[in-house]
Amino acid sequence: MSLREQRIVVIGGTSGIGLAVAEAAAAEGAEVVVASRRRESVAGALERLPDGARGHVVDATDEESVRAFFAEVGAFDHLVYTAGESLLMESLAEQDLDRARRFLDTRLWGAYSAVRLGAGSIRPGGSVVLTTGTAARRPLPGTTVAASLCGAMESLTRALALELAPLRVNVVSPGVVRTDLWRDLAEADREGLFRSSAGSLPVGRVGEPADVAEAYLYLMRGGYSTGSVVVVDGGGLLV
Repeated sequence: MSLREQRIVVIGGTSGIGLAVAEAAAAEGAEVVVASRRRESVAGALERLPDGARGHVVDATDEESVRAFFAEVGAFDHLVYTAGESLLMESLAEQDLDRARRFLDTRLWGAYSAVRLGAGSIRPGGSVVLTTGTAARRPLPGTTVAASLCGAMESLTRALALELAPLRVNVVSPGVVRTDLWRDLAEADREGLFRSSAGSLPVGRVGEPADVAEAYLYLMRGGYSTGSVVVVDGGGLLV
């Protein structure tokens, strides 16, 4: 199945993995629509994407903003959701509850709202691809909120695949990927994390956004996959 002339909406598609998905889909001839809450991020993404790409400012945590976005976009073929705040890595005792709620608002409830309000605009044969992470299967100290989110996203995907059938719903589970989601770590700590992860992974390196984007394209193309979790972690769950 080719993505040529398919219309793909990527919420969170202006940076990191989401932008890599939009770039890869556009390279296959798809029409891409990217969305972010930051206007400057949308403008920057459109500079990198080919002519014909469209960008919108939308707050994934605001129901009316999401509703208006889908009303303006109209019919499309695939919905990809990669929006999210920077990763939370704090002990339970130190965790700020309001910040934890905001983290879940964007990543969990934002995805839930996007599917709820956008699914009706997806053409027959289309799909939804969400985003989780390997913390659901291998949590570490300091990842309580992230692990909770990841487990919830896997369960949400399976439930949606049944409720929305025959619309296909899948989720990608990246491991350590070099994106801005680690920006809250000091540079030395961030680079140290990447080095130690690369040394422990069977592939010998951390992921790049383009590595993970391939999984999203596979799930959009693959008409026989639904309720699936595709792990792209360089073998991290093996070690």
